[in-house]
Parts: sequence; C-alpha cells; structure tokens
Amino acid sequence: MNAVKPNGSFKMRSSLSILRGCLSIVAMVLVAGCRPAGAPDAGGAGGAGDVYTIGMSQCNRNEPWRVQMDADVKAAAEQHANLKVVFNDAQNDTLMQRSHVEDFVSAGVDLLIISPKETDPLTKPVAEAYDAGIPVIVLDRAVGGDKFTCFIGADNVAIGRAAGEWIVEKLGGKGKVVELKGLMTTEPGKDRHKGFREAIAGTDVEVIFEADMEWLEDRARQEMESALDRFPEIDAVYGHNDPAAHGAYLAAKAAGREKDMLFVGIDALPHEGVAYVQKGILDATFQYPTGGAEAIDVALKIFGGEKVPKKITLGSRVFTAENVAKGGEELKMEEEAKP
Repeated sequence: MNAVKPNGSFKMRSSLSILRGCLSIVAMVLVAGCRPAGAPDAGGAGGAGDVYTIGMSQCNRNEPWRVQMDADVKAAAEQHANLKVVFNDAQNDTLMQRSHVEDFVSAGVDLLIISPKETDPLTKPVAEAYDAGIPVIVLDRAVGGDKFTCFIGADNVAIGRAAGEWIVEKLGGKGKVVELKGLMTTEPGKDRHKGFREAIAGTDVEVIFEADMEWLEDRARQEMESALDRFPEIDAVYGHNDPAAHGAYLAAKAAGREKDMLFVGIDALPHEGVAYVQKGILDATFQYPTGGAEAIDVALKIFGGEKVPKKITLGSRVFTAENVAKGGEELKMEEEAKP
C-alpha cells in the first residue's frame, strides 16, 4: 500500500498533537503486528484468524452524541476478536483531523471510519485515503465527491422538517420561535435548518431569533439569554441538537420563563434527549442515530469481500411525553424534500 506523503498541515500542529499522532501510529503498528503473516488485504475475503485494524477519526468528543458514537463503534467491534479500533479525537480542529487521517494512511490501517468536522476541508484527505486503497466509511457528515466507500447517516432535512411540522401543529400554526443552529459550515446544520424552514413556510410561525451555537450547550444557553433579553414573547425553541434545546431551557428557567414555551431538540440519546423528555424538560426530541454499530457491520462485509451500498440512510423516531414510555414513534420519511 502506498503511503501518502505528509503535506504542510503537519507543520502547523503543536508538539502535543505530534506526540499524540506518534503514539497513535505506535499503537496501530503494535496492533497490526498481531496479524498472521500472509493475511489478505482489507478488500479481500479474510479467514477466521485475520486481524484488521480500523482507524476511527472523530471530529470531537465535546458533544455527548459523539461520545456515544465512539462507544457504539467500540461496543460493536468488541464483539469480533479480529477487529482492533484505534480512536483519534480531533478536538473540533479540522487541521488536526486532516493530520489524523494522513497518519492513519501512513500507518497502513485496513479501513478508515471518519465523522468529519467539516465537509470541504476533509474531502481531499478522505479521497487520498481511498485512492491509497483504504476503504473509507463516512459517518454523519458527508464529504464531497465520490471517493469513499460508504456513507452512513440519517436524513437531516427530513428530521428538521418533522421537527418543524411538530412545532407548527403544537402552536396551532402561529407563534414566535427561536432557532439555535448547529455549526452552519456542516451539512447537518444546513440540512436541519433547511428542513425546518420548509416546514414553517406558508404558516404564521415566525423565527424571531436565530444563532449558530456550534452544537455546544454552553453556547446555546448564552444565545438563548440574548433572545430572552430581546423578546418578551417566545413560544418555542428549536435546537438543532438536544444540548441546544437543554441549554435554552436552562436559560429560560433562570429567567422564570421556561413554562412559557416549547423546547424541541434532535439526537434522542437515551441518557440525554429521551431522559429530558421523560423529566418534562424537553417537549420533543427527534432521533439521529450515531451509525456506529452499522459502520462495524459494513466494515465486516468489506473485509469479507462483499459489496456494500454507497449510501445507507438510517431511520428516526420522535419522542414526546405521550409516547416516550412506549419507545417513541417511528417517523415516516418522505422520498424527497419538498420543493
């Protein structure tokens, strides 16, 4: 396998980042040493004794949902003795994530799983890994082009639209809404915004305040405090993730206004969004599966020489006070977005 030569981004890393990357490579070399001599390449059909090394590049672990994604990958991989996963956390730094991908390529991993921080800056390193003969599974946030093996994620436009339709129904088609957006340089942020705006178009539901909270609860709380200072009437908050909705709730509660509005989020982790609904903190949360277990299933098929789909779209559920005890309700996804 031909290694891709490091580019100028390596010079921009701190000494700590370099040390972390070196330790990751050492770990991968040690793991790869467990593979029996003459084991087939990642793309070939493997025998029972073959051991495969998977590099997992996570954009950050500051979000509970991403911690859960890593946990799901780890739990699924641990069910198979021939899989070894090396995790790297880019700490929300695109250059660091790019360097991690290059490190994985240089170390010769058998497969790469990446959940990119941003689409455009990570497209090239992913393509270089793919061109180097390494199968690439992209989770959650897509990259550009077609130089990857499989993309796994839910339909963010459809989920955003479902959240918007739910809010429109609960408000009776009229009201003032705060939209706390995810990082708008990412496809999920753009898509969750797009779907929501499609749903409220033509109604009397009005977005009176919007802000990019970059997926972070603390940032969402700060933005909600600004909205509360400016607007005496707010009927609902639409957070692009559950931390956003929860941060908004905490700000409203501190102001004594939490009972005046609805709080709606996306992700629906059992210990986060679903728990918030159970406690009456959120009025609704829409599931966005991590795809971690599915990524390992796809990896096993690749190692077994099977053909895998280019795109796998995961389903979603909505959790409200009325259905949370029953495990939520499955969303009926439309084939295409509304024009």
